[in-house]
Amino acid sequence: MSPTPTGSIHHIELWVPDIDRASAEWGWLLTVLGYQPFQEWPGGRSWQLTDTYIVIEQSPDMLDAPHDRKRPGLNHLAFHAGDRDCVDALALAAADHGWTLMFADQHPHAGGRQSYAAYLSNTDGYEVELTASSP
Repeated sequence: MSPTPTGSIHHIELWVPDIDRASAEWGWLLTVLGYQPFQEWPGGRSWQLTDTYIVIEQSPDMLDAPHDRKRPGLNHLAFHAGDRDCVDALALAAADHGWTLMFADQHPHAGGRQSYAAYLSNTDGYEVELTASSP
C-alpha cells in the first residue's frame, strides 16, 4: 500500500445541533457515496472512505446558533458522485432522507453549463454538491 499523499484530507468534522437527525441524513448520503460506518460514541458518529473520514458531532461546546453556509466558514462539501445517472438518482432520493434540492430551476447545471451536479441542503442548512464524472 502506498503512503497517504501529503496534503490529502485526513478527516472533516461537522458540529450538528441534533445528532440523531444528522446521523440519519448524513448517514444515508455518505453510505450511498461509499463511506462505511467507522466510529460511534455518545454525541458523535463517523463514516470512512479509504484514508478519509467524516465526523458529525453534537458537542456540548457548540454555540447556540444555526449553521449558515453564507457566513464565513464552510460553504459546502463537494463529492464525486459517479456518472450523471447516479447524480440524478441521488437528487431524486434525497428528499426522502432530509435533503432538499437547491437551485432546482438550474439543476443539473447550477454550477454552469460545463458542470453536471446536484446541490443539496439538509435540515441543518449544510450544503453538499454531488458532482458527476465527465461523460
